[in-house]
Amino acid sequence: MGKQTWKPGNMLYPVPAVMVSCADRAGRTNIITVAWAGTVCTNPPMLSISVRPERFSYGLLRDSGEFAVNLVGRSLARACDWCGVKSGRDVDKWAEMGLTPEPAETLEHAPVIAESPVNIECAVRDVLELGSHHLFLAEVRAVRVDERLIDEAGKLHLERANLVAYSHGEYFDLGRSLGTFGYSVRKKPAVAPKRQGKGERPGSTGHGRPENGSKRNGTRSEKGRERGGKGRPKR
Repeated sequence: MGKQTWKPGNMLYPVPAVMVSCADRAGRTNIITVAWAGTVCTNPPMLSISVRPERFSYGLLRDSGEFAVNLVGRSLARACDWCGVKSGRDVDKWAEMGLTPEPAETLEHAPVIAESPVNIECAVRDVLELGSHHLFLAEVRAVRVDERLIDEAGKLHLERANLVAYSHGEYFDLGRSLGTFGYSVRKKPAVAPKRQGKGERPGSTGHGRPENGSKRNGTRSEKGRERGGKGRPKR
């Protein structure tokens, strides 16, 4: 199989498509669509988003040091794309897309998007000025989950959110599950041997005959025909 070598570029796909809600200390709010978002640490729980300094939301993020990552389900896909191509300098994205800013549980300035199935409230710990994008390294302060994603036993069913991924310029919803974590090394349950029916012998078909379908104790009639056709040898 042949492959082509391309110049260096970002080809790490798919990635989550998320809407980041933010605000400054003066109360100006906005929504920015981000594809460069990812988990960076488990303990303490941390994630990152990368934003171009020329974006309207960049100044809001820098000023308050807060934001919320709002996961995007299929029903929010259009709003997610629209918020990514329009600027908060020119339009009120909340009003245009019919989205509801809701106060966060742990943040002072940045709201969450009420229509999102999962809101991740974050406080900025550091900003790395990498180049075209600046990476906001943040600590997760709280996670809010739609109760419809939780069953009676308290288990989260994130698949019910119909989350959206972004891959090389296109949006996709997630397909069927291929397995749970560790399935490749999990031992398969032992298969019990098939029980033989009453009166069966190993190798039999269960009908009192060998597996080739001939009569028991050989094929006497066939032998008889070979020796003269009457079952007795010629003298």
